[in-house]
Formats: sequence, C-alpha cells, structure tokens
Amino acid sequence: MGGTPTFPARVSRGFGYGNQIVTDTGQAQDVPRGGKDPFGALGDPHRRRILALLAEAPRPVGALAEALPISRPAVSRHLRLLKEAGLVEEEAQGTRRIYRLHDDGLAAVQRYLLDVWGEAAARFRLTAENTR
Repeated sequence: MGGTPTFPARVSRGFGYGNQIVTDTGQAQDVPRGGKDPFGALGDPHRRRILALLAEAPRPVGALAEALPISRPAVSRHLRLLKEAGLVEEEAQGTRRIYRLHDDGLAAVQRYLLDVWGEAAARFRLTAENTR
C-alpha cells in the first residue's frame, strides 16, 4: 500500500543518478514508488489490458492470465512493473495474491494529465476562439 504518488512534468534518466522528476520549482526528486515511471508502465498494451481487467474487479494472476494471450509468468512480470509504478497493489489471501488497482497511483496520473492537458486544451480553445 503506501503513500500517494505524484508525477510532475518531467522524468529524467541518466548520469548514474537513477530516475528523477523535475518539479514545477525546478527541483529534482526521486521518482516515487520504486523508481518506475507510471507512463512507461502504461506504454505496453498487455499492461493496459491488465489495468482494464482490474478496473472490473480484483483478480489473482491465474484469472488475469486466462483473459490474456500471454503466459502466467509474463502476467506476473507485468504486474510487478505495474506495482512498482504505483498503479497496482496486491493482497495476500492464503497462498494466492489478489491484485487490484491502486487508486492513489491512478489518481496521481489522472491529476497530472488533467493539469497538463487541461491547460493545453484551454489555451487551444482560447486560440481557436480568437482566430475566427
């Protein structure tokens, strides 16, 4: 489980310092939740499908694997990456692990997209209205 991740505008990689974000104030900070970029995690179509399935209901790995054209070990690897990116969380139930969406991680991604694209859409609308 854990804290609420946030995803400011830029992720920078390289120079041996790991993944960092550059905040609105220009300060570099470590990327939250294990150092994985949630947008990188969303770049794979299988991971997006896993998120869609988990949006319907929490599921164990086996149920996810049955619904996907990839192996169970591949599903487990995708879930690990989604978990590290703060988008999925797991709960032990006996010998099984049940995966569900991590609401805080998804909300942070949504806030980021609304901030960035909401502003861009407003500027576009203003420009379009002024060029008639």
